[in-house]
Amino acid sequence: MPWSALLAADPSPPPQVSFDEAAKQANEAAGWVEENWTTWVNTGLRIILILVIALVLRMLIRRALTKLIERMNRSAQAVQGTALGGLLVNAERRRQRSEAIGSVLRSVASFLILGTAALMILGAFKIDLAPLLASAGVAGVAIGFGARNLVTDFLSGVFMILEDQYGVGDSIDAGVASGEVIEVGLRVTKLRGDNGEIWYVRNGEIKRIGNLSQGWSTAAVDVTVRPTEDLDRVRTLITGAGESLAKEEPWNERLWGPVEILGLSEVLLDSMTVRVSAKTMPGKSLGVERELRWRIKRALDAAGVRIVGGLPAAVEEPAADPTAGMAPPSVFANASSPQSTAATPIAPPVPPAAGQSLHK
Repeated sequence: MPWSALLAADPSPPPQVSFDEAAKQANEAAGWVEENWTTWVNTGLRIILILVIALVLRMLIRRALTKLIERMNRSAQAVQGTALGGLLVNAERRRQRSEAIGSVLRSVASFLILGTAALMILGAFKIDLAPLLASAGVAGVAIGFGARNLVTDFLSGVFMILEDQYGVGDSIDAGVASGEVIEVGLRVTKLRGDNGEIWYVRNGEIKRIGNLSQGWSTAAVDVTVRPTEDLDRVRTLITGAGESLAKEEPWNERLWGPVEILGLSEVLLDSMTVRVSAKTMPGKSLGVERELRWRIKRALDAAGVRIVGGLPAAVEEPAADPTAGMAPPSVFANASSPQSTAATPIAPPVPPAAGQSLHK
């Protein structure tokens, strides 16, 4: 047996503890417990009290925030049935904005309450918090430098939501991308472009925002006619087309003002341009412009007023003469011409051959 082998290897008997020594140790332990049990109970009760207060406070704050968000959503739904309620207060936009704000506030409240409770519990254990706080500060600075883009995106998203710069359904120009907002997050904003593509834009990268869905839009139409047309007649026809548009649905809701004729914007030898403008519902200017052009064209055609304009037809130029860049012919090119003969140098005399006389 292994135990028998150990006893055989170590023949010395185990130390004997006397009854008096055991009683003394037990009395010391009991005395230590009696001296410190009150401290333990106080510390435990203090910890329990801190946890209870923190949890109750967290629950109350979260419930208050939830009720506040629900009230905001109910107020948005209350005006949704009005004539302009669907435009001025978009239910989906308000819901996402309120949920985002509520999520941020609940997270901040939970972090502050539970963090403070944790520090108080550590203090109840007589733990020195100075080194811990210093280490946490250094770690926070390091994390801040390492994740500065993430922090920038998060803070930018929070302020965008709080300031209601844009929301779901708005058409915006964010600089790096443009389109309709389909989702607003604390870090990323989703846009749907004109061709159906989805853009994921980080909130920290958005330096400027042009919201095309807030306030009102302008529908501008240029009508180009011949310069010989009667301007008063043209004005009457355009005004009639605008009044008929303003009386029919759904254009009567999309038009927020009468169709105005601003005057002549351009006068040329073969045409003149009349500028027409109207204040419309945000994001509906293109549809109003198309319908207004349609009605103006029909009114002018019925009255015999012809619309002109556009690019002139291209005039075909004749092909370039390949000999245009050539020099004219010269008389010196012909070796038998008098000019060429006159310009030919006189050949030197031929010397007589050897043995021949110069005179015959």
